[in-house]
Amino acid sequence: MEAGEAGGALSGIKIVDLARVLGGPYCTQMLADHGAEVIKIEPPQGDETRDWGPPFLRDGTSAYFSGVNRNKKSIGLDLSKPQGREVFFRLLADADVLTENFKPGTLEKWGLCYEQVLSEKFPRLVHARLTGFGADGPMGGFPGYDAMVQAWAGFNSVNGTPEGGPVRLGIPMVDLGTGLHLAVGILMALLERHRSGRDQFLEVTLYDAAVSLQHPHATNWFGGEMTPELVGNAHPTLAPYDQFRTRGRNVVTGAGNDAQFRRLCTIIGRPDMADDSRFKTNKDRSANRLALAEAINNAVSERDGEQLAMELMRAGVPAGVVQSVTDVLRHPHTLHRKMVVEKDGYKGTGWPNKLSRTPASLRSTPPQYGADTCEVLQQLGYDENEIKSLLQSGIALTERTGT
Repeated sequence: MEAGEAGGALSGIKIVDLARVLGGPYCTQMLADHGAEVIKIEPPQGDETRDWGPPFLRDGTSAYFSGVNRNKKSIGLDLSKPQGREVFFRLLADADVLTENFKPGTLEKWGLCYEQVLSEKFPRLVHARLTGFGADGPMGGFPGYDAMVQAWAGFNSVNGTPEGGPVRLGIPMVDLGTGLHLAVGILMALLERHRSGRDQFLEVTLYDAAVSLQHPHATNWFGGEMTPELVGNAHPTLAPYDQFRTRGRNVVTGAGNDAQFRRLCTIIGRPDMADDSRFKTNKDRSANRLALAEAINNAVSERDGEQLAMELMRAGVPAGVVQSVTDVLRHPHTLHRKMVVEKDGYKGTGWPNKLSRTPASLRSTPPQYGADTCEVLQQLGYDENEIKSLLQSGIALTERTGT
């Protein structure tokens, strides 16, 4: 038996997942990796990220969809129809969590609001909602996508260079950060339910999550109304903490204290810099950061970047060589940490949460649309004729329509 096959930390938890695109699926994949049963309900047209490519895998699934939907079952279900909602209610009868990221008002329009319906019918259900901006407030009800929320939440204003201007983060950090917050919120609600036995509504918005991630910039503003400026690879309050030109790949290194700075100076062949009055303390170095960066660049320009980074780290000085994604996914340390997992031709990133007794596991690859529709309906007690009727009427689906 492989590690994790006996059941992860969330084994026995059932999640009915209505979420699409990225933040919600990222959350539920994380929970599924750790043993939760996740039944992904897709509308007739399917999760739109199934079409977000290239690249597409051999089975036609987009790599984007594949990255956040492993260890789940997929059923096609039309919740806009009363019969579809009847199936939905059966699914929720023994569920622990409902996750969804519909635009505010959508479930309510279908008669599925939390307070008047779901809470009454399912008094132990954790209803977890992810939206762009929430249902109320000046921007309540507006749609939210990662790049646009990055702009609204100030991410662009702190990312970029004075010459090039503001730039979107290259990773959808708002979506991913919101998914992480949603997962933590779900676990907190389940823990509280263990004590109270009661249901709970949980909401996380892209906007709120993005604002919460504005560290240290929000803190600096609260402390002195300091508005951050674009500094490129540099740090707003530490120096040195920057990217430097070397032979081959560039190196990012920095000094969190004066002792680290002295060791850095020694390794780059400029021990005299540690006693230079311009660079003695972080306050001095911050005031003279341009001169400091120029001196370090001159000292390391002919050094091999990867060798320099390793030498610095062995001396206790934080450093990193600028790698491509290809470099990262092939790196010996990535493989040693089991951060690449494979099964039946599928490859994905591994699990940062490494539990000793109940580790995460890759039990099933990302599902084709509606691959588990009939099986799930059978488990809910529908007989063969009822299932056939649901499929023929387009209430339940095994293939996408209207794409």
